[in-house]
Amino acid sequence: MQGSLFARNPSLPIFLCLLVAFTVAVTLLSEGMGAGLISTSFVKTLGKTLCLCLAALAMDLVWGYTGILSLGHFAFFGLGGYMIGMWLMYERTREIVVASVADAPIPPTGQEIVDAIGNQIFGVVGSSDFPLIWAFADSLVLQLALVVLVPGVLALVFGWLAFRSRVTGVYLSILTQAMTLALALYLFQNDNGLRGNNGLSGLQNLPGVEAPQALVSVWFLWASALALGLGYLLAAWMVSGKFGSVLRGIRDNEARVRFLGYSVEVYKLAIFTLTACITGIAGALYYPQAGIINPAEITPIASIYLAVWVAIGGRGRLYGAVIGATFVSLVSSWFTGGQAPDVPLGFYTVKWVDWWLIVLGLSFVFVTLFAPKGIGGLFDLLARAKSPDRHGADLGPDQGSLREREASE
Repeated sequence: MQGSLFARNPSLPIFLCLLVAFTVAVTLLSEGMGAGLISTSFVKTLGKTLCLCLAALAMDLVWGYTGILSLGHFAFFGLGGYMIGMWLMYERTREIVVASVADAPIPPTGQEIVDAIGNQIFGVVGSSDFPLIWAFADSLVLQLALVVLVPGVLALVFGWLAFRSRVTGVYLSILTQAMTLALALYLFQNDNGLRGNNGLSGLQNLPGVEAPQALVSVWFLWASALALGLGYLLAAWMVSGKFGSVLRGIRDNEARVRFLGYSVEVYKLAIFTLTACITGIAGALYYPQAGIINPAEITPIASIYLAVWVAIGGRGRLYGAVIGATFVSLVSSWFTGGQAPDVPLGFYTVKWVDWWLIVLGLSFVFVTLFAPKGIGGLFDLLARAKSPDRHGADLGPDQGSLREREASE
């Protein structure tokens, strides 16, 4: 394709500029580094929303551009959160244990400190021994590597088994949902090494950092914005070239792409694995801002929400995924946070906390039936491309096969 990346993706410079402006504005209005007009809790909400946008962007690549309706991508989001959460919880607990024995007449040994850490973390599930999966919990570098490797390897193995068998359509969606359910049920068990239903908590406390949460929330906002910007840049680069053309071809007519000589399974496996890694990174940034992660975050319904966000925003458009995730996340926070006023009907009072999911479901049905292009489709109406000025040029394989006059009729 000709032209620069920005020329091939007009939305890219606009999105990056808006993202930078948004980040700067929130920083200047925050309690941690600005005028204090935006509360710390809302800064965290905005930061988490950026992480959800990154996950939706990955979902759009695998569904909107490739046609793979994965109902298990939020499992990768949760795994990324668990990997970074293990380090955060271990190091923070170690600080507490070391501080508690600092004045002891006899300094504890290293093994005694490790045993005390294990008792603090796993005492809630009746254990004190570190499971094997916590072997690298004391290393930030290794746990950051696992944020990408664990979701990536799981997606690679699952995708290889599914795509080599040429499982497609609704059957593939069911398989991804089954994978997510199996993972969630495993994590709910107390003997899995991740504290079962209790999950990992206290993740908002950064080890070795005594800065207030107002400041930490801004730091995570920056990190989330940077990750989203880089993710959008990577996605735009992929869909603009040959790789993106093959993905769209697979989405529109998989058999024809295979007939042309392309290895469809390799392309599917590549995009499935890559988007799993991106989603894992989004989860690793999200849960330190949420402060806690438990298996309920990985249940299949969460992955369905992810698909709903992309559908509402407009799948097959990178900015559509971001718009959908932002819109639904912020509106959901408003409805479920008690800020939306109840609606008295005389015989019944509508409480949005109870009715929000129904509204979201109806919105998905409405968009599917009446606005399949989603919110992003509105930009098509506002910026219709002009008919090309061909000046009578030949438009077909034969000279004079289609002229400008015929094309306009």
